[in-house]
Amino acid sequence: MKSRNLFLALAIVAMGFTSCKNEKEDQAEKSVNSYVVYVDSIQKVDATTAKADWQAIDNAYQMRVSEAEAALENMKDRKDAEAKINASKAKYEELRARMEADMAAQSTTTTTGTTAANPKQQLRNALFGEGKIGDDMNFDWVNKDNIHEVYQNFVHTAEDNKDKYTREDWDEVKLLYEALDSRKNTVEKEGLSAEDNRKIAGLKMKFAPMLTVNRMGAKNAEMKDAKK
Repeated sequence: MKSRNLFLALAIVAMGFTSCKNEKEDQAEKSVNSYVVYVDSIQKVDATTAKADWQAIDNAYQMRVSEAEAALENMKDRKDAEAKINASKAKYEELRARMEADMAAQSTTTTTGTTAANPKQQLRNALFGEGKIGDDMNFDWVNKDNIHEVYQNFVHTAEDNKDKYTREDWDEVKLLYEALDSRKNTVEKEGLSAEDNRKIAGLKMKFAPMLTVNRMGAKNAEMKDAKK
């Protein structure tokens, strides 16, 4: 009787592991498919609309491709998924090259002949350092040795300027923060120290409510101005 109960218990545990594993694989497959569908949907967007919203499109793309690539770790047969991701990457790179070429051709210059300042780039420079983050939203330079300092500069800069940021600024800050968090997930696997992880957690606890409150406040202020 005891042996029977033991085998039954082991079977239940095994089923639990299988269920958990299947859930991870299902979620991984959804992440990959969501990425593929997103790239296909961008292809159908009107060129004028795409150029006007290109930064938001590219930011969303970087998040989705990171999630799709991370999802591969939870898939048994990743060959087909990798092929899908690579095919969508090729589609997107072709589209991005075309969009950036068109936007460069249409860019206006100031009376001194220099390109007009890009407010979003100025914001990125302030939050991460001059030229650290460009339109490609590449965070590969953030590693286990400097990520705490990156979070620290980001949070303190946002705190110092919270009363100056517009709704659009806060939207960009939110996208950048989420992208940095995505990079942190990778850095944790590369040997992030427990001490730095603890310090980052403290910064995140400080920043999250500040982001929510100030972003909502900027949005409400903008709506009131629009009504006037």
